Amino acid sequence: MKAPFENEYFAREDAERIRKLAQEMRKQLEAAERERQRALHWMHCPRCGSEMHEVLHEGVAIDICVGCHGIFLDEHDLVQAAHRPVPGGVMSGILNWFREELKG
Repeated sequence: MKAPFENEYFAREDAERIRKLAQEMRKQLEAAERERQRALHWMHCPRCGSEMHEVLHEGVAIDICVGCHGIFLDEHDLVQAAHRPVPGGVMSGILNWFREELKG
């Protein structure tokens, strides 16, 4: 016959194993949901949901929506564009890039 403290020990061990298993399952479910969301929304316009295409212009990647013609920059691309010397200011240069892209 087991002593009462042995039963308590094994109960704690079982509870810890169950907690770790539940935590691992939760992590796997969260990762699967993130991947599902990424696949659902990757390269789709946040405004209209249409497909977007990446255009490289003077070393800066620009995402352009084929539906509403929205123009989107990732944070890295915006920082890269902001550090380029542009006569007339950064915003003027960015607008000039988009004017060229929208004409084509």
